[in-house]
Amino acid sequence: MAPQPELDPAYRRNVGLMVVNRAGLVWVGQRLDFPGAWQMPQGGIDPGETPQAAAFRELEEEIGTARAEILFESDQWLAYDFPPEVAAKVGRGQYRGQAQRWFILRFTGSDADIVIETAHPEFGSWRWVERAELPSLVIGFKRPLYEAVLAWADPLLKGLES
Repeated sequence: MAPQPELDPAYRRNVGLMVVNRAGLVWVGQRLDFPGAWQMPQGGIDPGETPQAAAFRELEEEIGTARAEILFESDQWLAYDFPPEVAAKVGRGQYRGQAQRWFILRFTGSDADIVIETAHPEFGSWRWVERAELPSLVIGFKRPLYEAVLAWADPLLKGLES
């Protein structure tokens, strides 16, 4: 993987996780703080933590299990901006948006392993969806990011399916 240029400190470093089951469907959860908005797991990278370690920690924190294996990791950071009302809440307004390192993970557990009632729940419900559905499910300000993630992920996953 090529070294990454210094990221703008106005963007919080983060990981995004496309968790794919054996049928090729993607895990999404409906956010508690934005009813009607669905998203794939994501979360911040702690100081001193590698993106890979953050991916498994976030997976466990958000869906209650880390039963997955990394298939692919993006070699670029993908960023999105927060709308002003969200920026004011995230990091007490110190971030303009998030820069994410994306991972595609194969889920190796069963649906019974997924427990969204975690110590700090983020999702009220969850389901498996077709990749093509993702942009229409996510909150509007993340839609361009999800389209970029799909542009990266689709060729990789189609290569596995054939």
